[in-house]
Amino acid sequence: MARRYDSRTTIFSPEGRLYQIEYAMEAISHAGTVLGVLAKDGVVLAAEKKVTGKLLDLSSAKDGGYGGSGEKIYLLNSNVIGGVAGLTADANSLVNYARTAAQRHLLQYNEDIPVELLAQRLCDMKQGYTQFGGLRPFGVSLLYAGYDPHYQFQLYHSDPSGNYSGWKATCIGANNGTAQSLLKQEYKDDILVKDAIGLVLRTMSKTMDSTTLNSEKLEFAVLTLDPETKRPNAKIYRPAEIDALLLSEGLTKQDDDTEMKAT
Repeated sequence: MARRYDSRTTIFSPEGRLYQIEYAMEAISHAGTVLGVLAKDGVVLAAEKKVTGKLLDLSSAKDGGYGGSGEKIYLLNSNVIGGVAGLTADANSLVNYARTAAQRHLLQYNEDIPVELLAQRLCDMKQGYTQFGGLRPFGVSLLYAGYDPHYQFQLYHSDPSGNYSGWKATCIGANNGTAQSLLKQEYKDDILVKDAIGLVLRTMSKTMDSTTLNSEKLEFAVLTLDPETKRPNAKIYRPAEIDALLLSEGLTKQDDDTEMKAT
């Protein structure tokens, strides 16, 4: 007899597990790394882009916009940035849902949606996809970097099951175990954004599968508070700004081809 609990999202195994959720989480563990660090005065997000190539048209990245292809880091609301690991198509659907939920809250209450409430909205939807027949779980995990006046800066992580949790520093995607151990060693509770940027970039340089560390392989974002308006300021870095940041941190790596040409 076939193990129906292995293929159905709504049937528990004899051990009380939903295998489709575990399969989705395993798929995410092979996706590009996304790393977040919570600082006293902001939140830093970085992500490894998997879809790269010399034939990709990245002209929009040079002219403006938020960092070219927008494969991994998205602006969910003026006070929340999201980083995604997993199936990009699933992520696009969840990002659109999150943006709609945020705008609906703004229209109804005339204020930005609290970060945890936005995470809850998405998690309620994700959990629904584990409960009804004929649906599969979303194959994507998200990091939410946000700010609201009550709880200040926050960093949340949610997975395909609909669970979410708050973090000081965390990593999702490939090599997340290595990144977590590095963050445990170096993270301090009183860290500032300028130090968090260095910590994030150093950790990414040690955990990324790629031999190169440049704007083609990296997306980067910082959420801070504007000192004058006291409003959250979400900055998603453009490629030239990422390269300048890596140069300032002394972390620029070159392709093997580039190194051979130079010699």
